[in-house]
Amino acid sequence: MGISRDKWHKRRATGGKRTPFRKKKKFELGRPPANTKIGGKRIHVVRVRGGNKKFRALRLDTGNYSWGSEGVTRKSRVLDVVYNASNNELVRTKTLVKNCIIQVDCAPFRQWYEQHYGLPLGRKKGSTKKEEQEEDVTTKKHSPHVTKTLAARKATYKVDPHLEEQFLTGRVYACVSSRPGQSGRGDGYLLEGRELEFYLKKLKSKKAK
Repeated sequence: MGISRDKWHKRRATGGKRTPFRKKKKFELGRPPANTKIGGKRIHVVRVRGGNKKFRALRLDTGNYSWGSEGVTRKSRVLDVVYNASNNELVRTKTLVKNCIIQVDCAPFRQWYEQHYGLPLGRKKGSTKKEEQEEDVTTKKHSPHVTKTLAARKATYKVDPHLEEQFLTGRVYACVSSRPGQSGRGDGYLLEGRELEFYLKKLKSKKAK
């Protein structure tokens, strides 16, 4: 028996049985879930109704993530699945679906921020690492024009404190807004503000159990 999306095998709201008056039709078919995992990119193309195509992502390891408050998007590595409102099993198996909460690499966003504002982000104070000292953007020399531009930007900058804490760990929380099993992409946005607070509470209560 194939996966069917018809209503003839379901009972009525009153509990009575429906008598099927025809066999299964092609337009009523369903397909097995993609169960997209974290790993090297692997996408299958599925021919669907009307000759259209769906891109079934079986494995994904990167995606385009948007930092909404800064209006910038960067390609980033998917590191882990941490929360799913619909099913904890999808967290255990690290399955990527729409609206799941994941952790992504913060390096591309940090690089952009430090270049754009000329300020360090997510770097521990008094760090002795040579690499961090070499990359320190505050010590770089700029032309007068660039210095003036950076000064104007610094006057308006503000980062969510919870988000800033995450930059210290090298991972930031993000939400997947695309449908990996349909579009073959794992894109989304970084969590900020009240939405981030909400999910941090959820994760904290989950750990406490």
